[in-house]
Amino acid sequence: MNIDRITAIKTTRMAEEIHKKFPLRPIIKNAIINTNREVFAPIAMRHNAYRLDALPIGAQQYISSPLTVAKMTQYLNPEGCDSVLEIGCGSGYQAAVLSQIFRRVFTIERIESLLLEAKERFRYLQLGNIHTRTDDGQNGWEQYAPFDRILFSASAREIPQKLFHQLQEGGILIAPIDKGHEQVITRFTKQGGVIHEDSLEACDFVPVLSGVVRK
Repeated sequence: MNIDRITAIKTTRMAEEIHKKFPLRPIIKNAIINTNREVFAPIAMRHNAYRLDALPIGAQQYISSPLTVAKMTQYLNPEGCDSVLEIGCGSGYQAAVLSQIFRRVFTIERIESLLLEAKERFRYLQLGNIHTRTDDGQNGWEQYAPFDRILFSASAREIPQKLFHQLQEGGILIAPIDKGHEQVITRFTKQGGVIHEDSLEACDFVPVLSGVVRK
C-alpha cells in the first residue's frame, strides 16, 4: 500500500501516540504507519480517523481503536508467519494492518453489506493479499486451513473446536473472551495438539453473533 506524504505524517503521529501507551515492535509500528485509516472511517468521522478511538461504521458495528488493533496484532506474534484468519472483518481496517505483515490474510464477515464495503476499500488500496468471505466466522475457512494465526475481532463465550482444528501446530489464536462481567483478550497456543490458554488484558468488543445477514 502506498500512502501520500500527508497521510504518512498522520499515521506516523498516531503510531507514536500508540507506542507511548503500548510499546510496539518495529514490524507492528510500520504496519500501522503504512495503513491509511481514513479510508476505513465513515466520511462524517474522517476528521477523527487518527484519534485513538473506536468509531461507529453502521449495522451496530465499530472500527476498533487503532490502539486496540495494534495490541491485537502484536499479541499474534506475527513475525515469520504466512497466513492469518480474521473472524469479523467489519470495516476492514484490522485486515489491512495484517496485510502489511502476513503474505495471506483471510477475513470473514457475517454482515454482507459491511464486507462489500470492506472489499471496495481493499481494491482502492490495492491490497491483493486479502481474501474475503461472507459467512458465520465461527465456521472458520476450512478450504485454506491450517492457519498460522487466527484473530477474533469480536468477543466470544468460547472458541469452537473446529477453529482450533484449523490452527496450525505451534499456532496462536487471539480472542476477546467473555469471563463473568468482563471481556479478556486471551491467547490460545497449540502445542502438541494441546491448547494452552493465557489471559492478557481486559477489553471491550462487540459480541460474535451466529448466522449471516444478507444485504
